Amino acid sequence: MFDALSERLNDALGDVRSRGKLTEEDISKAMRQVRLALLEADVNFKVVKQFTGQVKERALGADVLQSLNPGQQVVKIVADELTTLMGGAGRELVFAKKGPTVILMAGLQGSGKTTACGKLARHLREEKKLDVAIAACDLQRPAAVDQLVKVSAQAGATVYEQGTSRDPVDVAEWALSQAKKDGRDVLIVDTAGRLHVDAELMEQLGQVKKRTKPHNVLLVVDAMTGQDAVSVAESFAETANFDGVVLSKLDGDARGGAALSVKALTDKPILYASTGEKLDAFERFHPDRMAQRILGMGDVMTLIEKAESRIDERQAQELERKIKKNQFTLDDFLEQMQQVRSMGPLQGLLKMIPGMGQQLGGLQVDDRELDRLQAIITSMTPAERANPRIIDGSRRRRIAAGSGTNVQAVSRLVKQFGQMQKMMRQLQQGKMPSLQQLAGS
Repeated sequence: MFDALSERLNDALGDVRSRGKLTEEDISKAMRQVRLALLEADVNFKVVKQFTGQVKERALGADVLQSLNPGQQVVKIVADELTTLMGGAGRELVFAKKGPTVILMAGLQGSGKTTACGKLARHLREEKKLDVAIAACDLQRPAAVDQLVKVSAQAGATVYEQGTSRDPVDVAEWALSQAKKDGRDVLIVDTAGRLHVDAELMEQLGQVKKRTKPHNVLLVVDAMTGQDAVSVAESFAETANFDGVVLSKLDGDARGGAALSVKALTDKPILYASTGEKLDAFERFHPDRMAQRILGMGDVMTLIEKAESRIDERQAQELERKIKKNQFTLDDFLEQMQQVRSMGPLQGLLKMIPGMGQQLGGLQVDDRELDRLQAIITSMTPAERANPRIIDGSRRRRIAAGSGTNVQAVSRLVKQFGQMQKMMRQLQQGKMPSLQQLAGS
């Protein structure tokens, strides 16, 4: 996400980062490039003007120009201002003290609202351990109820629906009474969208709000539509008071115009972001972390949270025991690879490591290579996975045929795994592997 913007901003700040001394002209030149980068990213021009003005004013302060490392100070200022631009401190949902917390979801057709309902339900179940139900009140779009039923089943949430012939306002009121009766923790109300903001849409939304008295009203906007998404948010802000934004399809947004403009123009924070097609590709939006990602500074906190949510503590302790006793096998390697893959695409994970985004540059990390490794390992017998040294020429040909690869790929994996085991033994003995070993030569 935001790859194009990240590349342009890092190019703009590259010269500044490396300089030991900065002049006013150096900063002005960098800000001109930053301005162009933001405009090309479809950020609102008023927002760009205000942003670059604030960065320049702070960067020209004596504490920056006279510091030992002025370039890094300027980059920090840009990160701080990006964080402020996207909302500053991340905001949580408001939860009811008693009874179900009602979350009303609004948005236009095609914004990804129904899918966002399922993703939010799964997120609240997994992260907050809450019992979630979803009210099917999008009766405007054909098959919307069927879609919601399917998504909700995958998310582990209950659906309250009464078909498509009822009045959606009545369905919302009935669903709330059911949620109270069933003792649900959260009720998410999926409302109808339109192709554009109109009086009928707002009237229906107002009636649903009146009947359900939601604790949170979230607006789902498609990040890939850039300034159109911001215009939709502004229109909703004028006629229907919402509390926060859910950015859908953020993984497909290379520019970042919506994420960087919506808070400044609506004064409503971005609360969540959808970062992929799968239901678990949904996360809290942290402006400070997103600013660091954009500037290639990594996102260690999100990486740690992903690891903690996916990696089993008992398995980790067992793995540590095996490594200490030199019992680490290809089965263990496969298990660890699968756990890492469950955290998301490898390219995105690597970019969360500080500095790794710049190291990668335009290089694409192909997750299909992990598919090939998995195919090779699963084509081995249990004995071969436990002790790869027994894999001779005939075994390699059989494994290559079974995995759809070639003998060279099998040999490479066996060799690399042997090097990995050797490095683990050295680390256990307190020795540092050589650079040649780390490079895999």
